[in-house]
Amino acid sequence: MVQEGIVLEHRVSSKGIEVDHAKVDVIEKLPPRTLVKAVKSFLGHAGFYRRFIKDFFKIANPLCKLLEKDQPFVFFNDCRLAFDELKKGLVTAPIIVAHNWEQPFKLMCYSSVYAIGAVLG
Repeated sequence: MVQEGIVLEHRVSSKGIEVDHAKVDVIEKLPPRTLVKAVKSFLGHAGFYRRFIKDFFKIANPLCKLLEKDQPFVFFNDCRLAFDELKKGLVTAPIIVAHNWEQPFKLMCYSSVYAIGAVLG
């Protein structure tokens, strides 16, 4: 068997689950996004992990307001705080955790003509 590997940007080994530091460094060094296209891109990336960041929509609200139609794009301090808070959530939130086999769980499956998927929840 494989002794160590990368799963969903996390290093899984006999020591447990750790964040892959190569991926985290990129996000930690990311400067504030001050252009419309850059904010959209960042929110798209962060949105992929939204279920793992507590109160994601409350935190992201100032950034989302920047993108509203007919609103001036002014990157205020609350936008910077929201950006920093989302960055922090992306590098510290446990995206995957080891399952506790003592607790009940569900195996949700999906299949179509082209693919099969399963999620352990």
